[in-house]
Amino acid sequence: MEKAIAVFRQFLTTEKRASEHTVRAYLHDLEEVRAFARAALGHEPALLELDVILCRSYLASLHGRNDAVTIGRKLSSLRAFFRLAVRRRLCSGSPVAALRAPKRAKRLPAFMGKDDVGRLLEGGAPPAGAGVCAPALERALFEVIYGAGLRVSEACQLDVGDVEADGAGGFVRVRQGKGRKDRIVPIGSKARQALDVYAQHRAERLTGTGAALQALFLSRRGRRLGPRAVRRMLARRELSTGTPRVSPHALRHSFATHLLGEGADLRAIQEMLGHASLRTTQRYAHVDIDHLMAVYDKSHPRARTGS
Repeated sequence: MEKAIAVFRQFLTTEKRASEHTVRAYLHDLEEVRAFARAALGHEPALLELDVILCRSYLASLHGRNDAVTIGRKLSSLRAFFRLAVRRRLCSGSPVAALRAPKRAKRLPAFMGKDDVGRLLEGGAPPAGAGVCAPALERALFEVIYGAGLRVSEACQLDVGDVEADGAGGFVRVRQGKGRKDRIVPIGSKARQALDVYAQHRAERLTGTGAALQALFLSRRGRRLGPRAVRRMLARRELSTGTPRVSPHALRHSFATHLLGEGADLRAIQEMLGHASLRTTQRYAHVDIDHLMAVYDKSHPRARTGS
């Protein structure tokens, strides 16, 4: 089985060019199955010993400890692994091909109201001893995440040259986003202004070398800012502004929800978010009730005053 896992690792990194996070998640799932099989069989399992009964038992053991989304992802990892194993003739068939993932509960993406986003972006009092650069960095970072609908990892990977001005606003080049796809996303005047302010103080953090010199958002140590630091910044900012506690990804959800609520085209939102499938973007069709009521009052003949 060690050989099969090594082949799968190489496939993910060189052929599929999956992100480091994806590779780590897939391999973790395989090691979990391997440990389950070792405990069930009493010895180090061979690939051919991972039959449908053992795989079904493994998935059944996950219930109660994992939600349906996590179980589905682990099953997806197994399917990808055995598909490759069959293709490379390491086994004759996939034991998980006929197994079905548990039904997922339909959960709408968490998003913030426009007023809450406004308060969050304007920000509260900066932390003691933060200096001038810290609040400027936070404002620019969250303005860009919300203004362009970026994933946190995409915002952290931005370089200085990825931002270009265009009139009062501009656009950002997202290089190697999810699925290794590049895209160009516009940003508004607020994000552009916040970036201009941050640019005046960014030199204070330029203590790094090499690739860090090109990074747009820098930590106090002059290194490229990481997702964990972004989450800490957001948590502190939520506390100081009194806004709801959400993850940084909720700003991306808010970007899509607010665009759709103002009448933006779903296909355009799909392009800006970098979704491969329109079905993924359609989750954001849960526009707020105020917008629905406004559209109804404006459009329905029996809703118009005096009709």
